[in-house]
Amino acid sequence: MKKTLDQKELNERISLNAQRLETGDYYRIDQVFDTHAARWPGDKEGRALLAFVSHYKINGRKIECMDKMIDEMGAHTNEQSCFGPLSSNTEFFEQQLSGHSWLLRGLCEYYEQFSDERALAQVNKIVKNLYFPTKNKYSTYPTVRDGALSGGVSGNSLNTINGWKLSSDVGCAFMSIDGLSHAYAITRDEEIRDLVDEMIDTYLAIDKLKLKVQTHCTLTAARGMMRMYSLTREKKYLDGATDIYNLYVLDGGMTYTYQNANWWGRNDTWTEPCAIVDSLILATELYLTTGNESYRETAARVYHNGFATAQRDNGGAGTDTVVTALEGGTDTLKSKMYEAYFCCTMRLAEGLWFVNKNKDLLYATVNGKVEKDSAGVYRDGDIIYAELNPDGEKYATETVTVDGKKLSPILKYYRIPKDEFEKITQKIIFK
Repeated sequence: MKKTLDQKELNERISLNAQRLETGDYYRIDQVFDTHAARWPGDKEGRALLAFVSHYKINGRKIECMDKMIDEMGAHTNEQSCFGPLSSNTEFFEQQLSGHSWLLRGLCEYYEQFSDERALAQVNKIVKNLYFPTKNKYSTYPTVRDGALSGGVSGNSLNTINGWKLSSDVGCAFMSIDGLSHAYAITRDEEIRDLVDEMIDTYLAIDKLKLKVQTHCTLTAARGMMRMYSLTREKKYLDGATDIYNLYVLDGGMTYTYQNANWWGRNDTWTEPCAIVDSLILATELYLTTGNESYRETAARVYHNGFATAQRDNGGAGTDTVVTALEGGTDTLKSKMYEAYFCCTMRLAEGLWFVNKNKDLLYATVNGKVEKDSAGVYRDGDIIYAELNPDGEKYATETVTVDGKKLSPILKYYRIPKDEFEKITQKIIFK
């Protein structure tokens, strides 16, 4: 039995992602601020800032746009220090709440690194002006709706029900448990905690499978619960995060390749690297909290398999097919969208920082023998094996023949040119 994590590979991934964020026009200061009419106000700005700070935390590398964003942010926000429309006491824009959760995360991370009072002041204004008006409203969040089976990769606004302007990324308002928990961590404002508790209580009570909620926002909310547990040691937060983890792993959220279905019950759609990152962080935090080895093992498998095809050769991240035996799923792993540059490329940065921080835990165990597991999937310990089509075979670094099948570990797409990997299919064999 051997334990392994390729540090050279991790360094390559980190460097490629940093280069993408540093040189891509989309992330430069003249384009990084979205318009006030954006569908996801605050989302791009928050994810970008979080990504830049994540790379700084890895190796002290300052992507030029990072400090400039803090310098210029006030020129792009409204009089409430938020992006998008002014907040209302009668209608709550789900995608604006979700987007500003990432903005809170980015500002909080920046404040923690640089003690910049401008970042802290904006955190307090966003909480007061955008989130406090939603107090006592989450119990009215619609749990039956039209349009639950719509929505593209980037999500879109739907109709308004009960005063909620809803999103096709079902449940994304509760993404804000993450951002608000971080705001609570740096301010210890008990009014924020009261709001977080209201959101958690509501979201835990929602039947997420029936509503077909988005797995990404659910895992992000669970990470916020873990942060609240780390701050308070109140068991209710740990219990909530554990319940969500179990739902994700055991009830159709996680795929055979340790990726995700973007929505529960919609396996004909795509994976999302944002959720793959969330699942790795959540599983690792649960392991560090409880010492339960199964959490560490799952987190390691997410990195060594789920990350394999998620990162592209330009350093960004894209979506793949949903490999599952559930209705709508497939046994063929292949690319669905080359790069989700508007979200997943940025979010990958925090995932890579977290892997680098916890690399001593996230090793893969290999036994030197490929066998079927209980689901019929071929693996050597923690590493999943697949049958490659001819376009993929030339990129295999290792092949074995088992049960008459020529198999290879899941290919790492970041090492394969775009025009090549889009022709590659990998069959994941299962019962």
